[in-house]
Amino acid sequence: MSAHPPTPASPTGPLTVAVLIGSVRAGRFGPTVARWFAGQATQRDDVTVDLIDLIDYPLPLELATPGDPPDEATGRLRDDLAARLARADAFVVVTPEYNNTLPAALKNAIDWIFDEWAAKPVGFVSYGGMSGGLWAVAHLRHVFTELHAVPLRESLVFHQAWNKFDGDRPRDAEESEVAAKTMLSRLVWWAEALRTARALRPYQR
Repeated sequence: MSAHPPTPASPTGPLTVAVLIGSVRAGRFGPTVARWFAGQATQRDDVTVDLIDLIDYPLPLELATPGDPPDEATGRLRDDLAARLARADAFVVVTPEYNNTLPAALKNAIDWIFDEWAAKPVGFVSYGGMSGGLWAVAHLRHVFTELHAVPLRESLVFHQAWNKFDGDRPRDAEESEVAAKTMLSRLVWWAEALRTARALRPYQR
């Protein structure tokens, strides 16, 4: 008889990638970018996509504390968002840049959630003017590292995004698709590795 306990079976099956639309501003361009990226992800047979629009989760700016739980409506919103994020094996955040940083609604939604981010990879798709949202991504890397998530090195950037799309797809479709495939390959590698690791040993902060 072996002196060691049996090794738990590693999880199998398609990975769930949560794609978050980070802007809730009127006239936003985020859904166009997010739908295109989600379409690229669903071309893989090892990935399923959960497209999460933060406009559906208008969480208040005043965060709840353990001793002061939120009201019932806010609690339902938070719990529903947390459940969707908990089911995800990886995240892709689609974000613009406001005043050289990420949108307030995106940061607020991130702050309402805690354990569900940990030990999972995060990719970024940014868009905007000259900077293409890169300042927002730079700040998001720090935020997600603090939450024990694993930000990817690779990202997608759409400079002057409003001029780069023809309807629902980029004008430079081939180049953008190659970039998306590269990032998705890295995301899947990390998602599989971390999913297996979490199954073998639950992540402890």
